[in-house]
Amino acid sequence: MIRKTMMKRSAGALTLGALAFAAAAVWAQNATPPASPSVSPVPTPSVGASAVTTAGTQAPAANDPQAQLVRQGEYLARAADCAACHTAPKGKPFAGGLPIASPIGTIYSTNITPDKDTGIGNYSLEDFDKAVRHGVAKNGDTLYPAMPYTSYAKVRPADVKALYAYFMSGVQPVAQANKAADIPWPMSMRWPLSIWRKMFAPAVVADAASTDNDPISRGRYLVEGLGHCSACHTPRGFALQEKALTDDSTAFLSGGVVDNFLAKNLRGDVTDGLGNWSEGDITAFLKGGRNDHSAAFGGMTDVVQHSTQYMNDDDLTAIAKYLKTLKPVDPNAKALAYDDTVAKALRTGTDKSNGALTFLDNCAACHRSTGKGYTQTFPTLALSSTVNSADPTSLIHIVLRGGQMPWTKSAPTQYAMPGFDDRLTDQDVADVLTFVRSSWGNKAPAVTAAQVAKVRKDVGAAAQPQR
Repeated sequence: MIRKTMMKRSAGALTLGALAFAAAAVWAQNATPPASPSVSPVPTPSVGASAVTTAGTQAPAANDPQAQLVRQGEYLARAADCAACHTAPKGKPFAGGLPIASPIGTIYSTNITPDKDTGIGNYSLEDFDKAVRHGVAKNGDTLYPAMPYTSYAKVRPADVKALYAYFMSGVQPVAQANKAADIPWPMSMRWPLSIWRKMFAPAVVADAASTDNDPISRGRYLVEGLGHCSACHTPRGFALQEKALTDDSTAFLSGGVVDNFLAKNLRGDVTDGLGNWSEGDITAFLKGGRNDHSAAFGGMTDVVQHSTQYMNDDDLTAIAKYLKTLKPVDPNAKALAYDDTVAKALRTGTDKSNGALTFLDNCAACHRSTGKGYTQTFPTLALSSTVNSADPTSLIHIVLRGGQMPWTKSAPTQYAMPGFDDRLTDQDVADVLTFVRSSWGNKAPAVTAAQVAKVRKDVGAAAQPQR
């Protein structure tokens, strides 16, 4: 979503030096995706548990109003996927310490357990609200936008209160000091972040009446607010800000590159968006990490594993209904149609191109000569919105490094694809992806060896084999 080259662009007529600092600092927001692939499942109590306790306290009765508020906050914390960033690999839940790399250094997520010395145990509700929705820490510093407060600004005060109740009464306190950012001066100065926040953060919502009875309104609230979907799925502008924060613009949720994966277009486009997905397809994907069209990969794997699979069916349906209202970026694009010409050529051995032969040797066993794979086991390549995206970053990344589906209660088998970085050259990867992107009715641009070489370097894949 945010590219290093953007940091070199002019910030316009407004305080060039300050905004340049701000843009560089804000880069840390997406140098690592909001859901880190290395984060393990967080053993927080399941939503609807009879009691949630803090160490040393007695569980309140299930019908106690405070207990109900804590359980509501737990559910909302799941929906917001707080654990993904605030839990380090093999770390304790919400104790922070997850490194977030950037071109200017590394920042670390903070301890948000109720420990009074190292966490947020001394935060008042007002302090908590300022951090979550306003992006301002208790000491007055502007937070790095790795904390998606530009989305959380839309969260209703009542839900912030529930989140506060959960983190103060439903999370175990952990005495773990926060790690200082490893960013050299002068890039470590916070004042440019304040300028960025004032320029690009939206107004914080007032205590408006809930519109949850309308599924589409509820879906919009979850997508734009707690779910902070835009943080990954919306492209960035000249100062690394999201180009749109609401569906008033077709840039909103139109896709963006995050940590060398393309967070897909969630709008109604029929080639690379959700135009061919039904509401049921969307809910199945969010609950199980796979459907008849695709499977979760990259950061979305952890979003499903740690967050969306725990959401109730009404909320998942609301999200699906809302996403299906989003107009396509290209309303004139025509739907793709399946073509079996390549499938026949593969079966008869008449296509001798390097792309076809590489596909037969490495891909056909799972994805089949038809390109249709095996339903909800090995994803289809034919007419896939991921395959037909103009940007091939995700495809290159997956071919080089492989991937694994998320574990979910509804789909516990974690099918995996091996990486081919040590087996295929850059040209092989380019050829096979170009073949896939032009077969079975797919119509996407060719992939070049230079594109593969860049991703290979960026993701730390093995050097290409020498032949």
